[in-house]
Amino acid sequence: MSEPAQGIPGIPDLTHPTELLQFGTHTLKASLLLVFLVIALGVAIALINFSLRRNQPEEAIFIDEWAIRYSQILRGLQHLFLLLVLLVAGFFLCSTLSNRYHHWEQAKVAQVAESVAGDRLEQVAPQVRYVVKVPYTYTTQVNNKLVKVNETREENRYLTLAGSQIQVKIDQTPDVQNRRAVYRVDYAADYKVVNQLRDINSFFLEAPPPNGYSLLAGYKVEQSGTRLQQINPGDYGFPFRLQPGEETNFRLTYQAQGGSRWVYSAEGQLLKNFRLVATANFSGADFASGIVPNEISGEGQSTRFTWTFDDNVAVKNPFGIFTNTNPIRHTGILPRLLLLVPALFLWWMLLLYLSLPMSLKNIAVAGGIFFACLLAFTYMSRVMNPQLAWTLISLILLILTWGLGSTRRASLAAVICTIAGAVLPVFGLLVPYSGLTLSLAGLLSAIWLAVRHWYGWHRLQPQDR
Repeated sequence: MSEPAQGIPGIPDLTHPTELLQFGTHTLKASLLLVFLVIALGVAIALINFSLRRNQPEEAIFIDEWAIRYSQILRGLQHLFLLLVLLVAGFFLCSTLSNRYHHWEQAKVAQVAESVAGDRLEQVAPQVRYVVKVPYTYTTQVNNKLVKVNETREENRYLTLAGSQIQVKIDQTPDVQNRRAVYRVDYAADYKVVNQLRDINSFFLEAPPPNGYSLLAGYKVEQSGTRLQQINPGDYGFPFRLQPGEETNFRLTYQAQGGSRWVYSAEGQLLKNFRLVATANFSGADFASGIVPNEISGEGQSTRFTWTFDDNVAVKNPFGIFTNTNPIRHTGILPRLLLLVPALFLWWMLLLYLSLPMSLKNIAVAGGIFFACLLAFTYMSRVMNPQLAWTLISLILLILTWGLGSTRRASLAAVICTIAGAVLPVFGLLVPYSGLTLSLAGLLSAIWLAVRHWYGWHRLQPQDR
């Protein structure tokens, strides 16, 4: 079992109870401290104002001016406090979404990797073995004398196959329990053997079944139409006789089921007059190990791969078929974008403040719309292209921000600020040309602010406010 995908280290995630409790505790302490500071400052000014109003009228007027400024500061602090609340809450929301999306991406990558991972079906080329007696000499001690002894010992030697004609049909079925692809292989191969030796006529055909199978059925070896019997159960060596200069043919057939790859291994042998035709009856099949087939043809969902080697060739790596999955591209883009969203929100609010009057209600509505759109965008990106998802959400965002203005001019200003401060920057972090798109967004913001002040768009009539 593979370990579950983890979130981004060091990033707060409010779905974790411990971090949620810590966030609530720090927020409560900061809120109480701010309230106490505001009350203390108000009480101090009120006391000073009361004492000076009774004794020194001139200084009382001065304190009145400070009281007015204090009320203005309080109104500014309300805006600042609301923005700070939206910014902090938005940061923790986006960090949580970033962690969740990163977790989902990694789980998706692990699932795709697991679907094609596991054991492979590896068919090893048969070997024709024969035994020869080789003389050798060794020295031993007899009666305290060194004696040289000449003896013979048996050694295994191998014949090179004179020809291989292999037909493989592969079907793929899903393993629901393990979420992996399972291959069902129908294997049929004809091997040609020529005895080029002068004094050897006794051989063993070693034709093992594929490695890594979970089911093997119909395993059969035939010599010139006659089925050969195994000497020992589980032993896949078949003895046969072949006179010098003669040739014979063997046919190996079986049906096997196993991992999500099928490969053929020469095991260091030379391949001669070799032809392998592998037919994959499913989509997404591709050749493995970089041994390029001589021919690839397709019909419907089936793909036929043909390897042909007429002369002697040595192939070190196993070659065959595997299931090619679509690559998972652009991972990590949305988690990075979500971590930068609070900065984009702050830039957007700055543009709105410089372009039209903003009340506390407008700030709260704009912040709620912005982060709600980002939340919807995060989950829509799981089922569709992120650029398309943000395009659809941007249209909704622009329609909703139109209502921030009380007049057509103010609404148009809100839409332009949204395009320059929110829509384009998010696109800039989604597309490959991020630097160019972000530069265009910054340039558009600067041009808009210049036009806004040069042509007096900031001087709205009282009825427009």
